[in-house]
Amino acid sequence: MISGPKREGDYPDREVDCQEAMEPGFQAVVDCMFEAGWARGEIMRSLRRLIAADNMTQKENAKVEAELAIARAMLRAGKAL
Repeated sequence: MISGPKREGDYPDREVDCQEAMEPGFQAVVDCMFEAGWARGEIMRSLRRLIAADNMTQKENAKVEAELAIARAMLRAGKAL
């Protein structure tokens, strides 16, 4: 069972609590993959690639957000893009 946040709103350890709540779910996925016949190395490589893809997506999204912020500031200042 996945537990909810320990407190309402934002707090310093909320991400850690979220990671702890996700652990049983990841373990269940890994167990199912083992039962389906996948090897430990294949599962771990796939999980690492999923994490890497998410990290790349976050970096690209941050770049786009920064570019949009600059473009908005330039428009407010009346400068050409």
